[in-house]
Amino acid sequence: MFETRSDGRLPLTIVGGFLGAGKSTWLRHQLYTKSFGRVHVLVNEAAELPVDDLLLGRAERLDVLANGCACCTGRETLVAALRKICDAASGADAGKIQALVLETSGLADPASIANAIQQDPILVRRIVLVRTVVLVDVGAALDQMAEERLARQQIEAADEIVMTKAVGTSRLHRSRLVATLRNLAPGAMITWAEFGVETSQEIDPGAAPYSLPEPEDAPGPIQTHRLDARSAGGWWALSAWLSALLFARGDRIVRVKGVISTPAGRLLLQSVRHHVQPPEILPNDLRREREPDFLVLIGRDVDQHRIQRSWDTFVGVVSDGLPGTEP
Repeated sequence: MFETRSDGRLPLTIVGGFLGAGKSTWLRHQLYTKSFGRVHVLVNEAAELPVDDLLLGRAERLDVLANGCACCTGRETLVAALRKICDAASGADAGKIQALVLETSGLADPASIANAIQQDPILVRRIVLVRTVVLVDVGAALDQMAEERLARQQIEAADEIVMTKAVGTSRLHRSRLVATLRNLAPGAMITWAEFGVETSQEIDPGAAPYSLPEPEDAPGPIQTHRLDARSAGGWWALSAWLSALLFARGDRIVRVKGVISTPAGRLLLQSVRHHVQPPEILPNDLRREREPDFLVLIGRDVDQHRIQRSWDTFVGVVSDGLPGTEP
């Protein structure tokens, strides 16, 4: 997929998609198959502490942009990072990198990022955007497009749409969803992937698209809340608390990501709304093993003080080992 350009500009691929669509899983497989050649990956996460970079160790080089979404609050950081890469590519590191990949946060608008590059007088001469890949969760996409204007904007910016998590969905739903996406992004190529690996799905080309309501203005911004999990009172306490929280507030907490230490190793814990994904043992990284365990909640209208009190009461432990007690 990568290309060596005669004009010397670095080809950039933007990988986007709404929270929980499977961007890191897809990109990890692309790095495994070396689809981008010698690639410099930039990972932008909405969370204060990044997680996705732990899964992308096969990149030639990797930078993390974790101080805001690259299309808005983190825009200056992104531009500075890209300028630095371009400077290095003109010096002693010339030719060592063949391509750039930016994995955006689930809250980013790819079109705004492309616009930022076009407006920068240096980057516009050094970087060329070759494609925007947007991942779409087949099971969650319809609700996301109905409720979140951003989900539609991401799709509208796509050159390629990768449909994920289609296993267990009906042919009728897949067919109608594809028809809906073709209306939003008529020129985009549509492909399928499971756990990052390209696959195929049967659809009916004549299916009618879904009728999407006009999304209401969001009642408030999607925000993040970080919980310190170093004192979590055991895996069972944490998993029971998280299950109860998502059952009660999964409509507002759209994403959970965290790293928890267990006897089996450091586990990556993720959820999308009400659905908790099976934990994954993270690869060894001595630099990251010293970092404290944490859990990040990403959602809207989340009372952070109530969440913290609930965590302290049912999950947190203190020196005497009793959950929820005061020292």
